[in-house]
Amino acid sequence: MKKFVALFMSVMMLFVAAACTANKDAGTEPKKDGKETAKVEKVLKLNNGSEPTSFDPVIGFDSVSWNALNNLMEGLTRLGENHEPEAATAADWKVSEDGKTYTFNIREDAKWSNGDDVTAGDFVFAWKRLLDPAVGSPAAFLAFFIEGAEAFNTNKGTADDVKIKAVDEKTFEVTLTSPQAYFLSVIANPAFFPVNEKVATENAQWFAEAETFVGNGPFNLAVWEHDSHFEMEKNKNYWDAKNVKLDKVHWAIVDDTNTEYQMYQSGELDSSDVPADVAEQLFKDGKAQVGDQAGTYFYRFNVTKEPFQNKNIRKAFALAVDQQKMVDFVTKNQEKPAYGFVSYGFNDADGTDFRETSGELLKTNLEEAKALLAKGMQEEGYDKLPEVTLTYSTSDTHKKIAEALQQMFKENLGVDVKLANMEWNVFAEEQTALKFQLSRSSFLADYADPINFLENFQTGLSMNRTGWSNPTYDKLIKDAKNEADEKKRFDLMYQAEKILLEEAPIFPIHFYNHVYLQNEDVTGIVRHPVGYMELKWADKK
Repeated sequence: MKKFVALFMSVMMLFVAAACTANKDAGTEPKKDGKETAKVEKVLKLNNGSEPTSFDPVIGFDSVSWNALNNLMEGLTRLGENHEPEAATAADWKVSEDGKTYTFNIREDAKWSNGDDVTAGDFVFAWKRLLDPAVGSPAAFLAFFIEGAEAFNTNKGTADDVKIKAVDEKTFEVTLTSPQAYFLSVIANPAFFPVNEKVATENAQWFAEAETFVGNGPFNLAVWEHDSHFEMEKNKNYWDAKNVKLDKVHWAIVDDTNTEYQMYQSGELDSSDVPADVAEQLFKDGKAQVGDQAGTYFYRFNVTKEPFQNKNIRKAFALAVDQQKMVDFVTKNQEKPAYGFVSYGFNDADGTDFRETSGELLKTNLEEAKALLAKGMQEEGYDKLPEVTLTYSTSDTHKKIAEALQQMFKENLGVDVKLANMEWNVFAEEQTALKFQLSRSSFLADYADPINFLENFQTGLSMNRTGWSNPTYDKLIKDAKNEADEKKRFDLMYQAEKILLEEAPIFPIHFYNHVYLQNEDVTGIVRHPVGYMELKWADKK
């Protein structure tokens, strides 16, 4: 995973069902009585929420690109129906005795959608491009466990120093800095997908339009009407095409949950998010489905802009937020309030959930919030707090949360906060460029380990987006990533999370879950608690 850029609504609405519609141009298939009938085309109708940021695997590192990319392309491994990594483009692999070198054998029948062979060279090309500082991938940090990777990405080494190579056309080798228990899960992330080197060399924008897109996954990009919709069709060149049952997947781009719900009710969509206004009734009727998901909805302070350069002012705003009221009365989707950053679901060496051990680190405390605000203003010499603007990406869900925060800051701190919103792609660029004072964010785990949450806030990472830097925190994360003893590794991560929440460059709202409505006839859709939606096995009765 890392990683992170992301949106609650757009992720929740992607869990779907298949719809069967007759197509006059479809082929025919025999009936038992010998008569022929029109073949039924299986079309799944989803909503992506927003325009995908990019279908370039190393750039589309966010919730509005992941789910589509995960079905258009495929890495060496793929998360299976049991949520564990399994052989995908790689048929198998072997690991060296020291646990650091992996040798992958790429399937002989692994093909690109244009018919080219998928080669080890395509993985070398893609992974080095992921790390290339000139490309600027927000996901590059995920690959820092590869020997030479961080040095190359931070201009302290060269591409030749990165320990990945093509042994031959179908053999790919990678050497890690230390054994990593979660390595096979991480490389299922879209950031590690291969890229057809020949295609990318001839056209640097190969990923920008359906006509030029070349993938190696279960589906291929057939149509992309930007800001309107896109469509996938079954990739006949996929090595496991026999197990892909859907013919097409149609993705709408609608950023309003109520509109989406209406489209679901009318049959225009096979899946919908659960609007807060009708959530209680849908849960009562047993129509809303809930599944596990590892991730956190949170807000980022920009510590380079007034007044949030002051830790006490940041903490005052954080402690003025009532997370329990937010999930009970605003989102209404049975989420758990978040008083730390790492979500539930990760057990430490003693078998205890990380969240339970780390505890409630930033929980509502109105009296302390008022005292800290006064202290921070005195430290900065403020008679009046500088104007504060809270910015969120366009979505009815984000708007409701932003409005609730605005009210909490007014009632609990006496602070008037202005609200601003903008479309996702512009919002993401502006947030990364540190142009906001206070802005919404989300993180969905890229792989199943707490370090994936905590590594985002290391100094200088594009996923940080706060301007915050702490050398002690950085060292704890680095040490944890290189620690083989699980008890010691978790102790390092516990220390790191406490520093993060004490310094408060962020404040959490709630932990994610999968909440969705879907067609009852659908089978085979896999929703990973950590990872992305799988349509490879989807079907309809």
